[in-house]
Amino acid sequence: MKLYNYFRSSASFRVRIALALKGLRYDYVPVHLVKGEHQQSAYAALSPSLLVPTLETDDGVHLGQSMAIIEYLDETHPQPALLPRDPLGRARVRALAQLVACEIHPLNNLRVLKYLTRELKVDDEAKANWYRHWVRDGLEAFERELAQQTASTYCCGETPTLADCCLVPQIFNGRRFNTSFDGLPRTMAAFDACMAHPAFQQAQPSSCPDNEG
Repeated sequence: MKLYNYFRSSASFRVRIALALKGLRYDYVPVHLVKGEHQQSAYAALSPSLLVPTLETDDGVHLGQSMAIIEYLDETHPQPALLPRDPLGRARVRALAQLVACEIHPLNNLRVLKYLTRELKVDDEAKANWYRHWVRDGLEAFERELAQQTASTYCCGETPTLADCCLVPQIFNGRRFNTSFDGLPRTMAAFDACMAHPAFQQAQPSSCPDNEG
C-alpha cells in the first residue's frame, strides 16, 4: 500500500495511526499542502477532491477521506478492531470520531484558515482566536460525551478505537495554536493513554520523513 499524505494533516495522521495500530506496512508518499502539491495535476489524477490523505491499495485502487479509509482498513484487516462488534458500541465510537472529524476539524483545517486570511483579510490574532474557539468548543462537547460513559483507559474501552485515532491529531493541532485543554480530564486522560502506545508514537508528525521540524 501507499499513503499519500502530509505530516501535519490531521486527516493523514488519523490514517497513519490506524495503519500503525494494525501493524500494516506502507510506502509513505509526502504531499506538501503548504506548497500546493495537492493541487498539481499528478496528485489530482489520484485524488479528484485534491485532498489528503489518499490510500493506494495493493490492487492499485485509490481511496480518499480518512474516515472511509480507516473503516476500509478495519474491514479488510479486522485485528485489532477499531470499532466494537455490537451496533450500539460502533455507533458511540463513530459519534465521538465524527464529533472531531465533522464538527471541529472542518472549521480549522488549512484551506479554511487560508481563506480567512487571504479572502476575508483576517489578521493572525483573529485567526488564532477563531481556531482556539472552535477547537475548545468541540472538545468541551467531546468531554461531555465521555462523561456520560463508563470510565475507561481510552475514549471507549481498554483498547484504542476510531475515536482515539481522531482525537489525538486534534490535540496535536490544538497545541500548535496554544489551545487551552484545562477542564477536560477524561479527554486528556485518553490522549495521554494513546501517547503511551507505540502505534501513536510511530504515527505522530515528528516521526514522519517530511517533517520540517
